Amino acid sequence: MDTCFSAWTPLSHKQSNQQLFAERMSLVMHWFDMWTDSQRKHLLHSLLSCSNRSQIKFCRDFLMETLPVTHLNFTSVLPRFLSLHVMSFLSPRDLCAAAQVNWHWRVLAEQDCLWARRCVRLGWFLPYTPAEKEFGAWKKHYARCFSTLESVSPREVRPEKQQHLDKMEEEKEKRMELMYRRMIQEKLQEDKRTSLRTRRPWGSSIRSVEDVTRLVQTGLSSSVATLTPTLSSTSTNPNLDVNETGMSVQASSIHKVSESLSSLIVRPAPEPATRTIFYSHPVLLLLVSNMIPAYEMVLSGVKSGVIVVLYDHRGSLSALLAQVKRAICGQRAQRLGLLAPGGTEEMQILHNSILSEESVVTQSHRRFWLQILGHMLPPGDGGGIDFFCPLAASATGLSLLQTLSTLTSLKVCAPMGLASGSFQNILGEWSDGSVCAGLSHDQPGGPALEYLCESVLQGWCYQAHWMEDALLEMRRILGTRLQCVSHEARGRALGHFLWREMSLEDLSESEDFSLALTEGLAALREYTVVKPVEFLADFLSRWKNDGLDRSKNVEASVPSPLSSIRHAESEHPLDWRGVICRELHHSECVYVSRLNSILKEYRDPLRAALDSHRTILSTTDILIIFSPVTQMLQLHRTFVQELELRLLQWGAGQCVGDVCVKLCSQLKVYTNYFNNYTTALSTIDQCTELKPLFRAFLKKTDRTLATHMMSLQELLLCPAWRIYEYVTLLQCLSLHTHHTHPDHMHLNSALTTLRQYKEFIHKLKQNSERVALIEETQQLIQGCPHLDEGSRQLLITQDAALFQSPDDNLPESLREYEQTSDISLFLFNDALLLTQRQVRHSPFTLSHQSTYTFLASVALSSLSARKVAYSRYMSHAFVLEGPRRSWTCATETAHQRDHFLAVLEPAIKSVLS
Repeated sequence: MDTCFSAWTPLSHKQSNQQLFAERMSLVMHWFDMWTDSQRKHLLHSLLSCSNRSQIKFCRDFLMETLPVTHLNFTSVLPRFLSLHVMSFLSPRDLCAAAQVNWHWRVLAEQDCLWARRCVRLGWFLPYTPAEKEFGAWKKHYARCFSTLESVSPREVRPEKQQHLDKMEEEKEKRMELMYRRMIQEKLQEDKRTSLRTRRPWGSSIRSVEDVTRLVQTGLSSSVATLTPTLSSTSTNPNLDVNETGMSVQASSIHKVSESLSSLIVRPAPEPATRTIFYSHPVLLLLVSNMIPAYEMVLSGVKSGVIVVLYDHRGSLSALLAQVKRAICGQRAQRLGLLAPGGTEEMQILHNSILSEESVVTQSHRRFWLQILGHMLPPGDGGGIDFFCPLAASATGLSLLQTLSTLTSLKVCAPMGLASGSFQNILGEWSDGSVCAGLSHDQPGGPALEYLCESVLQGWCYQAHWMEDALLEMRRILGTRLQCVSHEARGRALGHFLWREMSLEDLSESEDFSLALTEGLAALREYTVVKPVEFLADFLSRWKNDGLDRSKNVEASVPSPLSSIRHAESEHPLDWRGVICRELHHSECVYVSRLNSILKEYRDPLRAALDSHRTILSTTDILIIFSPVTQMLQLHRTFVQELELRLLQWGAGQCVGDVCVKLCSQLKVYTNYFNNYTTALSTIDQCTELKPLFRAFLKKTDRTLATHMMSLQELLLCPAWRIYEYVTLLQCLSLHTHHTHPDHMHLNSALTTLRQYKEFIHKLKQNSERVALIEETQQLIQGCPHLDEGSRQLLITQDAALFQSPDDNLPESLREYEQTSDISLFLFNDALLLTQRQVRHSPFTLSHQSTYTFLASVALSSLSARKVAYSRYMSHAFVLEGPRRSWTCATETAHQRDHFLAVLEPAIKSVLS
């Protein structure tokens, strides 16, 4: 049976199948012999591609038998830790030989884990901490120490007398070196104290290495005559010339000190010129987060002698600590104030760093507070910490304050939450730092008035939320321009004042006068004086004539601005439960009055106009806006009446917790209100835009005495504020209620319910902000794809410059870069958006407008980022690598790059996990 040219394959007939396979195999092998090498490789690749796993394993075993592997680099097969373990058995000479094999072996052979143990075993410790990216520090230290070892050759045994003389000489050299070291330290400390007293105004106390070397050499030369007889008197050998030995040791020691001073003196890193102010008295340090509303108003009320640090809420604890170090400039602060968002149980210092009872014991927070402690005075000198959040109003907050006080050994103070309102508790009673709820400062405002002026603080506490609305739009439009103008104005004003008005160049010739003028200006800045010129003249005359203690006389001649607001001390202990319940009743009456004004001033006139056929709003719109308010008003009127009955019969055993529990059981109306709140606001906006009569009605009614000087939208926001006030007041009431009191259980039950509503409001607020930000970004970018998908939210926006290299085949360190365009990076929680930014300046003005055009979008799951080393073509650069292409970007400052990457890397990790 001939099957040479048949395409048929018999499956059931085994003999025919074998015959046909042999014929076709010989035909294919004949073809294989006539093909070229590339054609044969293509055939093999095609066969292996269509083979299954078992057939590929057979090919692998066949190749291993045909071409066995005789040499293999174990470092490329074994894991890294096993390769290092193998190399740890090598001697230093063998490790140096292994480092010459190739670059991979050199990286392994010069690891610090291999050389640190050898150095420590021989007593050779690294004199500094290696940098984060420093490579091979311990090997270099081993080679340096090994090269300085002296080889001692065998020599004859000397007499015992000569050995004793050599031993005495070595002891004298050690004592001489120890004395010189002590003298250098004392001389440096004395010079530092002298420079603080005699330096010029606004001058720096940092001396150059040459000045310090000259100072030490002068001190050593002047003290040799005193030290040499001392050393000679300790000698017991009359044949040894001690003076000559001492002089030789002194000369060699001076030479060694002069050579090593360059490593002992710390040179400041080159930074842009900043204004450094030195205070002659302990300063106060105030940290202000840019997340608090209207923080510009807080900065305008900072008192003299207070160092204020405005930090970015999106940063990290290490960045905040570095900012504090730069601001305090080596001084020690007496008290530290922290103004950041928070409540009665926790404080949100940063976006991803919340200070609570659980987080304060973590390693990051402990390290942060212990490093902050290094810039504070001890408790005996008045050192302490002030939190501008009502942490002393709850048991959890008090436990947090006690833990932090134990950790830092400082007094920690916080408001007690006895005043309603978002920030008005700062003006209330404060704990005294002993972490005891029964004690408080004897004046309202407490430590807060030491940092801020009273008038500014009161205005900010009452108007922060109203001012924030206006400042948000101002920051968005004029933020960048105002920052540049502020820096320029401050620099020009300072330069004009120092060099033209004060003639500082001429005044610096007289050190006494410049010192007196500096202290006079500091005293004038610290105290409130009616006639500043006369005060400064009197201060200079008394400074020159009497040489008196300036600080005491100034305090005696200027009245304290806080003397008029002292509390009268009570003869009996204060009933804190009664104080809190009266505050609860008072704030509830104000809240009921605001709810009543919504119905009386807005709903009733609109219904009357509808009944008289002069329609302003339809019945449907009125129900959408005002429907839940009627039920809320009736609920709280009943609550006020029950509180009044309890307060009329107030006593130590009186209870209000059951009334609060009854209120919380009927808070379902608040759920409906908050779910309908966004719809109500949008309805008001639409009716204001489309209906002129309603717009005129609001213009006439808003912000009158009957509406408590608030608009309709602000009055509708009062229920959300009230829930927060309930939580604060009930926490404070529960804190001052003993656990055996019958009211304690009811208060905890009501507090649990109110906390749930507080979290519910917080989630609604976050969702609303996310949607608004997504919509704003969608409108801002031209040609942008649809962004509102799922739970997407915008994390950060960063402006940068896009760079490109003409030749990508060169190594990265040798490439030349050129800037192609300006871009803006919009980082979301699941993707990164790259847009081209164009700045257009308006003619004849300083204003400009930025437009954004969509370039590309990359999913975070397929994105990676890394920093680029500094080069002469670009600085502060980083590379974004996507699945198909990469972008080399650079920011203006290193802080902006580090901050963007600090937000990007956790976002990528969260997407991958």
